[in-house]
Amino acid sequence: MNFFSNTLLFKRITILVSFIIVVLILWNTYSFFQKFKQAERDKMEIHGEAIKEFNTTSVEELDENISDLPLTIISKTKDIPFILVDSNGQIKGSNNLNPKKENDPEYLKEQLAIMKSQNRPIRVDYLGKTDYIYYKDSDLLDKLTYYPLALLLILVLFLTVIYLFYNSNKAAETNKLWTGMAKETAHQIGTPLSSLLGWISILKMEKIDETYIEEIEKDVHRLNTIANRFSKIGSKPELKKENIVAITKQAFDYLESRSSKQISFSFSSKDNKIDANINTELFGWVIENLIKNAIDAMLGKGKLNLSIENSSKKVKIVVSDTGKGMPKKMFKQIFKPGFTTKKRGWGLGLSLSKRIVEDYHNGKIFVQKSELGKGTTFQIVLDKI
Repeated sequence: MNFFSNTLLFKRITILVSFIIVVLILWNTYSFFQKFKQAERDKMEIHGEAIKEFNTTSVEELDENISDLPLTIISKTKDIPFILVDSNGQIKGSNNLNPKKENDPEYLKEQLAIMKSQNRPIRVDYLGKTDYIYYKDSDLLDKLTYYPLALLLILVLFLTVIYLFYNSNKAAETNKLWTGMAKETAHQIGTPLSSLLGWISILKMEKIDETYIEEIEKDVHRLNTIANRFSKIGSKPELKKENIVAITKQAFDYLESRSSKQISFSFSSKDNKIDANINTELFGWVIENLIKNAIDAMLGKGKLNLSIENSSKKVKIVVSDTGKGMPKKMFKQIFKPGFTTKKRGWGLGLSLSKRIVEDYHNGKIFVQKSELGKGTTFQIVLDKI
């Protein structure tokens, strides 16, 4: 509990610190952007003064060094695109635009519209005339506008990595917990199983009705199978060439004999033998999980059909019921650990089935179709030999 609380507190602190960092970065970037934008405007105002000086004073009236100053200022303004417009709105000149299009009137009009939307014009008055300098942000300033987005993207990726890291750790811890519980359960079942086998031997010597003893032996064998299944969780099982029809029929018959008589069971397969590499105990567990889920979905009354379809390379096991069905959005959710629609369910049956089929047997298990109020169909697909 302390570990969980500490982890949750650390996550909250991490999110808070990340949020503060983002706010500081955005604020500093905005401040820098405004200062840089003002610096560009100051530069263009100086440029405007240089144009005014150049147009109002003859070179003969000024010292040679002074007369060079306006020309130097004008020639050095190379990083900011601008257009010079007279008081009638006619374009008089431009600079720092695309050299291939600077003589195209339509291009200049487009650029002028952009400049008007970005910055206020700079007014230049000289000799009774008025010109206006329209300019747009430099390439560096344009790139700067994307800087916060890049930082946000980096931060999102960073937080995603942290989230995935903690999730993977949590999943690993959960898997270890379930594996440990499963193996401990198998170990605990082993002791009473040995005792039950001894009692069965005594009952046989007492000449009890063989029918009763056979049924008890079936249940003891069943308990032994369950113990073996749990002991295999967490380790790679051994696959052998087996008749998948016989294994499936065995699990089907066991649950049919112990289920409500108000459920109509139907088993169909055109072939009596289809070989596939499977682990008998684990695969039988998958079939039982699907049948039990179907029985629960039908609330003990309805029709359950299991069919085996044989193709050239694949074998398909289809389990259908006439239960309550489910919406399409739940087709994948039901295979997630802990997800259940039952009041007392653990949400492990289908999750384990998916792991057994897909991780251990390299097959597929999925909801083929489902309709609310009409039932659900599951399908397992395996490679056959």
